[in-house]
Amino acid sequence: MGVQRRMPIGAEVVPEGVHFRVWAPGHMEVEVVLEGAPSPQATLLAPEEGGYFSGICREAGAGSRYRYCLDGADCFPDPASRFQPEGPHGPSQVIAPASFTWSDQEWPGVEREGHVIYELHLGTFTMEGTWRAAQEQLPALKELGITLVEVMPVADFPGRFGWGYDGVNHFAPTRLYGQPDDMRRFVDRAHSLGLGVLLDVVYNHFGPEGNYLARYSDFYYGEKESDWGKVMNFDGRQSGPVREFFMSNAAYWIEEFHVDGLRFDATHAIIDNSEIHILGDITSRVRERAGKRKLLLVAENEEQDFRCLRPREEGGFGMDGVWNDDFHHSAHVALTGYHDAYYSEYFGSPQEMISCAKWSYLYQGQFYFWQGKRRGSPTMGYSPSRYINYIQNHDQIGNSAWGIRIDRLTNPAGLRAVAALLFLLPQTPMIFQGQEFSASSPFLYFADLSPETSQQVHAGRIEFLKQFTNVDSPEVIDTIDKPYELETFQQSRLDLRERERHGKVYALYRDLIRLRREDPVFSRGYACHIEGAVLGRSGLLLRYFLEEEQRLVLVNLGREQHLVPIPEPMLAPPLGYAWQILWSSEKIEFGGSGTPKLDTEKFWRLQGYATLVLIPVPEGGKQP
Repeated sequence: MGVQRRMPIGAEVVPEGVHFRVWAPGHMEVEVVLEGAPSPQATLLAPEEGGYFSGICREAGAGSRYRYCLDGADCFPDPASRFQPEGPHGPSQVIAPASFTWSDQEWPGVEREGHVIYELHLGTFTMEGTWRAAQEQLPALKELGITLVEVMPVADFPGRFGWGYDGVNHFAPTRLYGQPDDMRRFVDRAHSLGLGVLLDVVYNHFGPEGNYLARYSDFYYGEKESDWGKVMNFDGRQSGPVREFFMSNAAYWIEEFHVDGLRFDATHAIIDNSEIHILGDITSRVRERAGKRKLLLVAENEEQDFRCLRPREEGGFGMDGVWNDDFHHSAHVALTGYHDAYYSEYFGSPQEMISCAKWSYLYQGQFYFWQGKRRGSPTMGYSPSRYINYIQNHDQIGNSAWGIRIDRLTNPAGLRAVAALLFLLPQTPMIFQGQEFSASSPFLYFADLSPETSQQVHAGRIEFLKQFTNVDSPEVIDTIDKPYELETFQQSRLDLRERERHGKVYALYRDLIRLRREDPVFSRGYACHIEGAVLGRSGLLLRYFLEEEQRLVLVNLGREQHLVPIPEPMLAPPLGYAWQILWSSEKIEFGGSGTPKLDTEKFWRLQGYATLVLIPVPEGGKQP
């Protein structure tokens, strides 16, 4: 190329001006045209081998706006644009990342264990919906006990609002949330507080509007289609530059924005039959670019594919963690009684909760009737910390009919009990924005697209929701919010003043995170040996063993139980010790009704809809 570049494509500021490089195989001529001058200034780019075009424009600099003109005809935004100030259909803008001053030079990155993840959507996390407003809330997340902030996708997309999963400018943080440097300030501030930042990225499809990749080359796309449209060409003819595009994009977020890892959306929808899967190449590239900084790379994979955690060298994706829908689905059934569509594959039983604690996935290769095929893969040999549990996330709330949060679907005591289970299990817990104070706002699906596309999206969502039989009727369908209406987006914004208004719920979450962080056993739950037992129709116990330490967790998701007789050895305290209450979900300060005194001389009493944590203390003494 003759010029030292950070990334293989896009516009980069160099001493002589700006160096442009784009992949446009099949075209004879590519010009970069600057906008904003009295008359457009065009610079012809030189062709290279492999379909690339590149060159220096001496008139350009940081802030210049430009498009590429193909074969002397139409002009389009840069596929690797670093910023789209007027949206995906407007000109691209040259960005100079080196002008930002970082203060996180000593930041080591993030470890694999010990996290509490907070998923947020920039546009609705605050009323302002900006990086700057979200940055102001980082101290509150730190005080809550969060260690990792997971930001839903920010690659630019058309319209005034959207979830981010229909991004079309993968290198350009959307203008809706601020300037690229605002994102850098957010990450820099997070690091100063000891918080890591994960970024959600979408590599399985592009959005339906504002995507000009095909204008540059049809080779970007493969022959097959997924639920979201054409898949990317990762293993066909001319796939090399396509793979490089995505590997560079992942490395770009790590290098230029200092994010601590990536969450890869719908990896099951990425089709690649190459010897090395594209995700394996991506994870290898980003770790290389991160240098000594430790990263956390997480896959969403509906099929629970064993390749997610397997190293690249063994044909895997090389990820550090995976989302665990099994825990969510089982907990949802337990809390709501709902048993339709994919929830029909779960009982929400005490045994399922025990199996989640011990084995993470519930489906590890059994037949899954809802899909008519086997699902899942073994978890043996993998640390529980690599599986991310949740009782709410953007998908499971937003892809229901009315975006209703779980606290509106169950009783408060039961939800407190399951929230305790979420934080006390050895897997890594994640909460969704507002969950920590039972936000009154729903989280609806919203997307501001053209009228025609909007109608298609709404019709598609109705068809998706019809899998839930209670939705499949005209009177219900008419009540479903329309994704393209501004009110749908506005309803979904958090009112952060509810942290105080719903202070007892907030106190519950803060104390549970404290217990997980400070207790010598729960803080290393991933290293514990765990046994479990079913106690009646709705009760269960989990016994944690870690060196000389033990903990007993009692969970009851039904009416109060008296255990008589008690033929269960896991209820017996260690020799010379007695059980003492360490924590209860029914504390008054959490909104509970109080906890009865522990009396195990005659029978065990399991309080209804409650979680109790017991610690062994020497007989005749108390916990030090």
